[in-house]
Order: sequence, then C-alpha cells, then structure tokens
Amino acid sequence: MTPALKLCRWFARVKRPMPWRLAPSPYVCWLSEIMMQQTTYSAVLPYYERFLARFPTVEALAAADEQDVLKVWEGLGYYARARNLHKAAKAICSEGVAHWPKGSGEWAEVPGVGPYTAAALASVLDGERAPVVDGNVARVFARVWKMDDVFHKLPARQKLAARLRPLMDARGCVPGDFNQAMMELGALVCTPTNPMCGECPLKADCAARRDGEQSAYPRKAVRRELPVRKATAVVVEDGAGRVLLVENRAGGLLKGLWELPVVEPAVEQVQVFSHFRLELTALRAKTGAVFADPRAVPLSTSTRKVLTACGLL
Repeated sequence: MTPALKLCRWFARVKRPMPWRLAPSPYVCWLSEIMMQQTTYSAVLPYYERFLARFPTVEALAAADEQDVLKVWEGLGYYARARNLHKAAKAICSEGVAHWPKGSGEWAEVPGVGPYTAAALASVLDGERAPVVDGNVARVFARVWKMDDVFHKLPARQKLAARLRPLMDARGCVPGDFNQAMMELGALVCTPTNPMCGECPLKADCAARRDGEQSAYPRKAVRRELPVRKATAVVVEDGAGRVLLVENRAGGLLKGLWELPVVEPAVEQVQVFSHFRLELTALRAKTGAVFADPRAVPLSTSTRKVLTACGLL
C-alpha cells in the first residue's frame, strides 16, 4: 500500500470532528485555515465559533467595521490575520455577492493567503493536487525521509512540496484528505517530543524511526536571542469605569488595537515639608489617549492582561 493510501485510510478512522470538516464551504474553510496558522485547534475553536456567530457569512464580514472584526478576534493574536480577512472579504464581495477564488493560483492572490494556505484550500475545495507544507507536515516527512533541511526557509518547503506531489497521484488518494491527514498526523502522533510511533500509519516507511533518531528531526534553525524592549504604561480610570486608552494608528503588528498610554520620566522634584521630605517623579506622555470602555474596543494582548490583573475587565 502506498504511503498516501496509508495516510488517507488512517485519517478516515481517526480524524477529529472539526466543525469546518463537518460542513465544508469556502467561507468556513478559509476562516479556519487562517485561524489555525501558528495556533492549535483547542485554542482556535472558541474563537472560530464566536467569529462565525458574529459574522456568519463572508458578506457579513465584508460589511463589518474593522474595529468590530478586531474585537471579536481579540486574544487570538497575529492581528494582521484579522485585518487581512476583512480586507479579503471586501474584495471577494466587491460586486455585492461572493466570488470565491478557484485553485491555488487564485487563492494565493487573496490577502493573507500564502502558498501553504492556498494549497490547503485548493485541495479541499477544488480537489487540486497541491501538497501543503506546514510545521506538522515538515516534521512528519523530515523524519520519514531523514531530510536535513531547515524548513523555516522557503526553498526547503518548496523542495518538500515537490517531493510530496507524486504521492498525491496514487490511485484512490483524495487530495484534500491527503493534506489534512499529513497535518493531523503531525498534530496527534508525530509530535515534536515523544512521538507515538507505534500508532503511526507510516512507521514502516520511517527512516528516523528505523534508526532511532526521531528526536534529531527536523533539523532546527539556530535561534537568535530576542531583543528586550521595556516600557512603562499608566492605568487611569474615570468615574464611569472607562480607562484611558490610545488607538494604535501607526501600523505594524498592533495596528487598530487599543493600548495603555506609554510614559517616560520627565522630571524629579524634591520638596521638604515640616514633617517629611517628598521626592516626586513626574512622568510624561505624548499621546492622543481618550477614555473608552475597554470592553467595547479591541485591546492588545498586553493591555488586556494588565486590565484583567487590575480588575477592570
């Protein structure tokens, strides 16, 4: 039996009942693929259900205000995904009704859709034989074939996709099932640590398992130490329970989100009273902050955590 058929038959037995698999449509498949980028299924599910309840169709998403979209997305992170979803929905509905892309080439032109997501959507929705390569897939086949590539780099992912493509040509292989099976195998069985090789449908084909080298694959890129940035913010509440917040209009990762005002030391003042000495540090902020209901605007993750810790959410 070919590896592709082993995978597909295994997937048919064990696949998780994800809601977008139970009733697939372009909208829910696209939404789920974007949400699942760099995020686990368990983390995504409540956000997916909440998002779909608020924006049940792509037309509803296209008609929404960006601030509403960001608020529903709040806490899921990588907010450019939400902004791109909204932008793409407007393009898809530019003629009043949804016109969905066909094939990986058209999907790749949608804002926020890269080669991996385009291949996943085209295989599931259109039956295109376009293999996906995400972290799960790379881990599975780096072990199966003992590939020494570092898959953070695009050429390595392209190389793996080219090697996977012939597997999809096996008779009886459904492209969408094959892609989902690879990702499911990496998520459930061929995990980064302590893989459950005894349950793997590809255990007889796996070179790393044969040589006892599962932990050596995939090869890891050298991690650079992250720079540290420090800031001081203030929490100011008015009598109505609103909080002083500023909308990030500068662009970047947090564009459109609301944050606490950041301050910097301005002056230190000493004053001596008859009974004590006062040492006062004054802070200064240059900001367009306004008092706003933190439950009504999309907050950055750090702001949401601070306000929660202060009992203001």
